[in-house]
Amino acid sequence: MLEAVARIAPLGEPVGKVTPELQHEVEQFLYLEAALLDERRFREWLDLLAEDISYVLDTNTLAQVRDRRRGLQPPTTSIFNEDKYQLERRIARLETGIAWSEEPASRTRHFVSNVRILSVVGNELELACNYMVHRAAKARDHHTFIGTRRDRLRRADTAGGWALFGRHLELDAFTLTAANISILL
Repeated sequence: MLEAVARIAPLGEPVGKVTPELQHEVEQFLYLEAALLDERRFREWLDLLAEDISYVLDTNTLAQVRDRRRGLQPPTTSIFNEDKYQLERRIARLETGIAWSEEPASRTRHFVSNVRILSVVGNELELACNYMVHRAAKARDHHTFIGTRRDRLRRADTAGGWALFGRHLELDAFTLTAANISILL
């Protein structure tokens, strides 16, 4: 299983020049995914995920470097490290209407930018992008999550033409100020 996209070698040789058609197709997939999450269409979002998905959010390791001269760094800690079954359970919990951290339900806005296709092998590709997710719940419960991520996609018979089989997210924030991350980033 894919542990963390950023910790493993790229799928293949770096892509020299990406065709505008491929770039557009990949971006449209990412925009579809963002819209499904913002519209709380979680079951349709799950259909975009491959069965072997690895969905990881790590702490910001750059902020934790103790001695930059020697390159010493403490081990990375995952905020979550989920597979498809765990993501399905998370969605099922949200659908019950009694998930206390999502009552009332959060309103989210997902933004994806700086999409770069890093490598392509056969019907799979690896990309890097920046993301921002704003969450509003209750009058004073507003949080913005900003960071970078690496995604792995493979061609599939889904609404977007791709299936997400790897996502490794890192937050830019050094300290998590939100009481929880009950939304999907």
